[in-house]
Amino acid sequence: MVSRAAAFAVAAALLLVGCSSGSGTTGFVSAEPGLTRVPPGQREPAPVVSGTTLDGKPISTADYPGKIIVINVWGSWCAPCRKEAPELVEAAAATKDRAQFIGINTRDPAPQAALAFQRAFGLNYPSIFDGDGVAVVSFAGTLPPNGIPSTLVIDAEGRIAARVLGPTTKATLVGLIDDTAAGR
Repeated sequence: MVSRAAAFAVAAALLLVGCSSGSGTTGFVSAEPGLTRVPPGQREPAPVVSGTTLDGKPISTADYPGKIIVINVWGSWCAPCRKEAPELVEAAAATKDRAQFIGINTRDPAPQAALAFQRAFGLNYPSIFDGDGVAVVSFAGTLPPNGIPSTLVIDAEGRIAARVLGPTTKATLVGLIDDTAAGR
């Protein structure tokens, strides 16, 4: 468990950086913007992330055992997040039988702007409201704190299978989900 002091320190650091790809992560071949796949034998367990959705309901990645989970970190203030939002909506619809998408809305001071973003882009999957950055901190070492947007694909065994730093596309996500479902 991350201490509250550490979480607040990371949240404060998050406020000092803008949308960017970031660097300095561990456990992956590259921290540069783009795609990193993790071979099945090298995958590490993903942390269980829980919180409250933008509409006030409790949610946890543990609510979806045995299912591929796609986690997308976004903010309503982030231009690259707006660019990728339609792609995420299409990918979620195309893979709804084998993957659960969960957003983590970060660095928005209140849920209103995030709810407006969700409505504007038709995000039909839940997003955790993470105004203080605590949910993002749980991915320390996997996601750079200033890597927004970022997307993780977690396999059905709860291990990180792939990471995308920066905006992604429907084709990339569907391919990653298909590969993960096939055990690749």
